[in-house]
Amino acid sequence: WRWVFFINLPIGLLALAGIVYYVSETPTDTSTRLDWLGFGSLSVAIMALQLFLDRGEQLGWFASGEILVEAIVAAVALYVFVVHTFTTDTPFISPKLFKDRNFSISVVFIFIVGITYLASLALMTPYLQTLMGYPVLTAGMVMGPRGLGTMLTMFLAGRLLGKVDTRLLLLTGLGLSALSMGLMTGWTPDVSMQTVIWVGFIQGTSLGMLFVPLTTVAFATLPAALRAEGTGLYSLSRNVGSSVGISIVTVLLTQNIQANHEQIGAYVTPFNRAFDAGAIKNYLDPMAASGRAALDAMVNVQASWVAYVDDFKLLMLLSLAVMPLLLIIKTPKAQAHEEPAAVME
Repeated sequence: WRWVFFINLPIGLLALAGIVYYVSETPTDTSTRLDWLGFGSLSVAIMALQLFLDRGEQLGWFASGEILVEAIVAAVALYVFVVHTFTTDTPFISPKLFKDRNFSISVVFIFIVGITYLASLALMTPYLQTLMGYPVLTAGMVMGPRGLGTMLTMFLAGRLLGKVDTRLLLLTGLGLSALSMGLMTGWTPDVSMQTVIWVGFIQGTSLGMLFVPLTTVAFATLPAALRAEGTGLYSLSRNVGSSVGISIVTVLLTQNIQANHEQIGAYVTPFNRAFDAGAIKNYLDPMAASGRAALDAMVNVQASWVAYVDDFKLLMLLSLAVMPLLLIIKTPKAQAHEEPAAVME
């Protein structure tokens, strides 16, 4: 596993070379001071929220003292951050950022994109390996075309900016995302490898159609003096969305597997006449230890499958729910595309 992470080394060096060669240094403002209270309270709020979401299922949520403390700390730290932000002269995140309608909507958009894309990515790996029995290498190869779709459409979206209404590009991206999730709600553990590949490719293309136009929308109308802060908040929103999304779908998956197992298992009794059939009685006899073990494994697979489908459906609905925000986005002017390109990723 350690060797896997070395793939970042040549890519990182290439990115560093590109930054050094193409990106010019901006003047340093030595008079600016870091708002330690704002920075600290926001950091504590995010940390406590992440712990709350990640450990809540394991510890029984509010039945656990740790979870209760983390929830209180997150709420208090967030309250301190918000109040301090609006009362200090030099806040860590300037409230002026949210006066720009496009930027505010884009922050919400990228938060939802972080939830839907990376949460689905986190679900796909155990789905392929646990339910479909794919080896690790095979699962990785099957998911590879998703990245190819993203790369191709990012180039395409960059070419279309200024020629096609940005809102139409975003609508296409959201539509492709919802389509891919909708197709995944019809999957079973017997879905073919070809289906997994082309649906993953569609999902990858949706991300490419979202990232580039969304970044352009976010920064095209934002004053240049606020773009540094805006870039940090934009990236933070995406990362928090990814973390929250993964935590939520994991919690829902665990809870739904338990609930589905209980519901399906209610039909596994000696009084179910379906067990009287010859072939079934020989291998799935609930009165025999081997039959009960086989039945439990079968029920686990079915319960997990339904739980995964429910998570895919939730992600599809999130992609659809954010579409109305497109109606209130201002279309950036063509000349506004140049400067935001530097803060794309």
